Amino acid sequence: MTSKTMLAGLGALLLLQGCRGDDAKEAEEASRYLATTPMIVDTSYVKQYVAQIRSFRNIEIRAQEKGFLDQMPVDEGRNVRAGQLLFRIMPKVYEAELQKAEAEVRAAEIELENATTLVTKKIISKNEQAMAQAKLDKARAEAAQSRLHLAFTEIRAPFDGVLDRIPKKLGSLIEEGELLTTLSDNRRMFAYFNVSEPEYLDYKTNTAGRGSSKVALMLANNTRFSSQGEVETIEGEFDPETGNIAFRAIFPNPDGLLKNGETGKVLLTVPYKQAMVIPQKATYEIQDKMYVFVIDKDNKVHARLITVAGRLPDLFIVGSGLAVEDKILLEGVQKVKDDDVITFELKNPREVMTSLRLKAE
Repeated sequence: MTSKTMLAGLGALLLLQGCRGDDAKEAEEASRYLATTPMIVDTSYVKQYVAQIRSFRNIEIRAQEKGFLDQMPVDEGRNVRAGQLLFRIMPKVYEAELQKAEAEVRAAEIELENATTLVTKKIISKNEQAMAQAKLDKARAEAAQSRLHLAFTEIRAPFDGVLDRIPKKLGSLIEEGELLTTLSDNRRMFAYFNVSEPEYLDYKTNTAGRGSSKVALMLANNTRFSSQGEVETIEGEFDPETGNIAFRAIFPNPDGLLKNGETGKVLLTVPYKQAMVIPQKATYEIQDKMYVFVIDKDNKVHARLITVAGRLPDLFIVGSGLAVEDKILLEGVQKVKDDDVITFELKNPREVMTSLRLKAE
């Protein structure tokens, strides 16, 4: 074997050993995991509540008299002003009744004048004069009633608002009390949302720590409504079936975007003092239950069930299941299983949280 051949073989052996060393180093790094511990911070989180949106005022417009629909100078979905004519029920019959009643008033007035003259001349008694006066009073009352019936044939808007669907068309026979349309005042809107009993008690008793009563509204297309609202009132009793109580927030609606009957989500900011937070990526979920891997003193990982009290961007607020000194697996939760022995690097939780854009107070 020549010296050149021996050198070439030695070089190949050294190269092979170097490759094996690199492979071993990469394998060691691949099996080395990142871990951290929970962190205690003062923060806040946004809680979402499904909301039903209602107009500030929403009423049914119903017919007060029976008759044919004679005029309808409005259309569905149009804005109307207070006092504007919406519908007119054919008034001819009521106009005739009013003319008859007014004629009876004039006749009773003449009869009373004659009775008064005859009483002065002592031809008839004062009782007959009183009867004539009563007849006039009755005629005037009947005339006022006829005038009221005639006024009921014109249906006007009681306030500024927007009209809903109009099911009846011109010429339709309208019954007394029949629904003609609905009118909504949408300048301000109510958002009703249900709160559980524990949350209600926290809200009412922790006045200093509950934060602002200002709320936001997430619309059905997952965009935020431009105006901010405020929790205005709480209903008087709990629903016995759900154990919830309804809160009411009010929102200005200058552009008329919100309509009666819409749905959305009220976003309520809840302050949280001394909250225990962990990165969301340190958790995994099985059948709606949240778990983390906790590392024991022998470097073994164990799955542990936790509860989540709130959600922040990239973080969970832990309700129960962890202590502040627990070491939890940060990365690789999908690669390990219970009782695996691992090597890990423990990262400072503040450094981890900062990289996850935590906004702590």
